[in-house]
Amino acid sequence: MWASVIICCITCVLMICAILFFPKLKIGKVKLDTYWLITILGAVCALLFGGADVHKVGKALIADTAINPLKILVLFLSMTILSIYLDELGFFRYLANVVLKRARTGQKKLFFYLYVTVSVLTVFTSNDIIILAFTPFICYFAKNAKINPIPYLAAEFVAANTWSMMLIIGNPTNVYLATASGIGFLGYMKYSLFPTLFGGLVAFFALYLLFRKKLAEPLQAETEEVVIEDKPLLWVGLIHLAVCTVLLAISSYVGLQMWIVAACFAGSLLLCTAVVSLVRKRKPVALLGCLKRTPYALVPFVLSMFVMIVVLSDAGVTARIAKILGTNLSILKYGVASFFASNLINNIPMSVLFSSVIEASGGAVGLPAVFATVIGSNVGAFFTPIGALAGIMWGSIISKHDLKFGYLDFLKIGVAVAIPTLFASLGGLWLATAIF
Repeated sequence: MWASVIICCITCVLMICAILFFPKLKIGKVKLDTYWLITILGAVCALLFGGADVHKVGKALIADTAINPLKILVLFLSMTILSIYLDELGFFRYLANVVLKRARTGQKKLFFYLYVTVSVLTVFTSNDIIILAFTPFICYFAKNAKINPIPYLAAEFVAANTWSMMLIIGNPTNVYLATASGIGFLGYMKYSLFPTLFGGLVAFFALYLLFRKKLAEPLQAETEEVVIEDKPLLWVGLIHLAVCTVLLAISSYVGLQMWIVAACFAGSLLLCTAVVSLVRKRKPVALLGCLKRTPYALVPFVLSMFVMIVVLSDAGVTARIAKILGTNLSILKYGVASFFASNLINNIPMSVLFSSVIEASGGAVGLPAVFATVIGSNVGAFFTPIGALAGIMWGSIISKHDLKFGYLDFLKIGVAVAIPTLFASLGGLWLATAIF
C-alpha cells in the first residue's frame, strides 16, 4: 500500500511543480504541456511498482459503466468543442462588447454587468472557455479605460468557477463526479440549483466589498466595434449548443447516454462546417481553430490519474479515506475536504480520487457527498492558483499583459471570497437535500 501512496504523492507534487514552474516543454517547433507527461509517468510507475492488478485496471478503463473515464472525456470534450466554436466566431467577444457599451456610466455598473454576463454564459458553456475568452478582452478594455483591471478579472474568474456548478456541463469535475455516480442532467440540476444561487450571490457581494473603493473611481471608456463576420455559421453553432443542451436535459427520460448525445452534436457541427466551407470554397477557419484549441491534454491526464486512483483503491487507500471522513456530516466534511484537496493536488485529480472514496463508502454518504465534492472542486478553483488548471491559464494570460498578480494576491481573494462562497454553497446544498 505504501508504495502506491508514495508514488501517487510524488506524482502530484511533481505535477504541481510542473504546472507552476515548467508548464511547457518545447521539442523543435512543438510545445507540450508538462503536467500530463508527469501523470503518465506516475501511472506507469504505479502499475509497475504499486502492486496493481494490470488486468483489472485495463478492464476498468473499458468497462461499460458510468465511471468509465473514456465516456466522461468524450462528453466533456464534445461540449468544449461546441463552446470553443462559438468563441472562434467571436460570439463571446461580441457579447462582452455589448455589456461594456451598456455600462459606460460607472465602474460599479460595469462590474455588475460583467459578473452577470460571465455567470450566465458559464452556466450554458464551460468555465474554462469563458475564462480564456474574456480575460484578454478585460485586460485590453481596462488599459483603454485607464482603470484597474484586477476587480474585473477577479469577478470574471470567481463568477466562472461559481456558476459552473449549475449544470453538469459547466466543469469537467462536474461531469466526472456526476456521471461516475449515475446522476443525470436534470437530477444533477435539482441539487445544484440552490448551492449555485447561494454561492453566486455571496461571491458577488464578497467581491463588491473587497473592491468597492476601486470601483468608485471614474470610468472613461471607448468601446470598440465588434462584428460577427460569419452569422450563418454562428447560428449553426448556437442551434447545435441549444438543441444538445435540451437533449442532455431529457436524455435520462428517453434512454440516451449523455456522452453519445454530446459526441453526435460535436460531430454534426464539425461536419456541417466542413460542408459549408466546401460549398463556399473557403478555408474553414473556425473549424480549424476549434480543433486546434480543444484541450486534448486532458485525455492522458484524466486517464493516468484514473489509473493511479484504481491502484490506490486496490491498495485500500480510498477505503481508508472514506472511513476517516465517516458517514455523518457528509456535506460539511466532503465539501471542506474536497475544497482543500483541490488546492493540494488540483481539482481534476481530486475529483477522480473522491469519486473512488465515495464509492468506497458503499453508498453510505450518497448524493450529499457527491454534490459537496462538486462544490469543493468548483469553489476551490479560486482559493489558490493550484486549485484548477484554469487558474494557471488565467495567471499566464494576465502576466502577458504586464499585470503583476502573485500567489499571495490570489490567496487574499481566495480567503475573502472563496471561503464564504464555499459555506454558502454548502448551506444551499443542505437546503436542497432537506427539500428533495
